[in-house]
Amino acid sequence: MLAVERRKRILQILHREGIVKVSSLSRQFNVSEETVRRDLAKLEQSGGFSRTYGGAYITGNVNPDIDIHIREEFYREGKEDIGRLCAELIDDGDTVILDSSTTALHIAEKIMGKEHLTVITNAVKVVTTLSENSSIKIISTGGTVRNRSLSFIGPEAEMTLSRYFADKAFVSCTGADIAHGLTDTNEQDASIRRIMFHQAAKRILIADVTKFDKTAFSSISTFNDVDTVVSDKILSAEWEDFFKRRNIVHLYSV
Repeated sequence: MLAVERRKRILQILHREGIVKVSSLSRQFNVSEETVRRDLAKLEQSGGFSRTYGGAYITGNVNPDIDIHIREEFYREGKEDIGRLCAELIDDGDTVILDSSTTALHIAEKIMGKEHLTVITNAVKVVTTLSENSSIKIISTGGTVRNRSLSFIGPEAEMTLSRYFADKAFVSCTGADIAHGLTDTNEQDASIRRIMFHQAAKRILIADVTKFDKTAFSSISTFNDVDTVVSDKILSAEWEDFFKRRNIVHLYSV
């Protein structure tokens, strides 16, 4: 198959599915993963989607509700960097809130060596990960499990969150925009994240570079509710100036 035909078919899959993985395309077209990455780099020039090391996804839709098992494969290195930076912000004895984002799972993995923590979370995978450390007290919100995000949502989860206060909340988003603030693809996940910020003394946005300058379906909060932003890279001059004017601390690894 000629490269131009392969790229055409990749683009068709991308528009049909909303997301593609390098590993799957490599097997489907019987080419190396590096060849697929070059194809995606070429296609990205036409716009309309974002490319990561693990694949690509459509960016034009305000509601790109992508399954957690797929999201875990995207931008893994950047999320690991964010997890490491966030772990440095957590002290022994802290009470922290972790949301159900794939980035929060990397935070959970990085704090396994901490002692006497209390972690409040609505994330099934965070509960499973942290349960291996008996020195960490885990409070799960309970509620209705949303399969696409493996998160607890609904009135029960919201009521549980409202009963507790934390030193720090680590909350992600689908989109971060200067005008529209923080947004999510699902209104119930957005509501949970809104309460998490409200119940914490220090509110920390965790977002890799793919989240910025995007707006999703449902509002979480404005940047008035954000004290610190942790990303994997430095952002544009416009964003850095915005953070400075609002006294928002921006931490990044590169």
